[in-house]
Amino acid sequence: MTMSIPVQDIAGHLGESLGSSAWHEITQKQVDMFADATWDHQWIHVDEARAAAGPYGGTIAHGFLTISLTPALMGEIFEITGIDMMVNQGLRELKLRAPVPVGSRVRLTATLTGHRPRPRGFTELALGLVFEVETGEKVQKAATGEIVLLVHEPEAA
Repeated sequence: MTMSIPVQDIAGHLGESLGSSAWHEITQKQVDMFADATWDHQWIHVDEARAAAGPYGGTIAHGFLTISLTPALMGEIFEITGIDMMVNQGLRELKLRAPVPVGSRVRLTATLTGHRPRPRGFTELALGLVFEVETGEKVQKAATGEIVLLVHEPEAA
């Protein structure tokens, strides 16, 4: 269930986990499409036969594919009301911690770690991100970091 947070109340959630997304399976089709979009066709991602004999026992998702799921998975966790846009300002302390094998499932947990007013009706938010990967019965951190977002309140412009 998506948490709805009015923009004027967001600071009250500082330091809180906003929740977790659902689990989502990573498919070879996604990996292949990401490889085509980014021109990164390294064999550990797209060559199933070669990857089966490689260090991960099969193909794995690109680390940046996992990270690129952030907007969609954040949308499952929360929405901020009273804004007309939210833009990505960047990432901090991004660490890719474990491979994400094709066929495994990932989810995102987000925690509000920062909040500060900015000029022209913007508010800067920082969210701690933890991507988990589930392979069989094992769950581990696949990636961690912090995303910095700018949200804009139209009436404050």
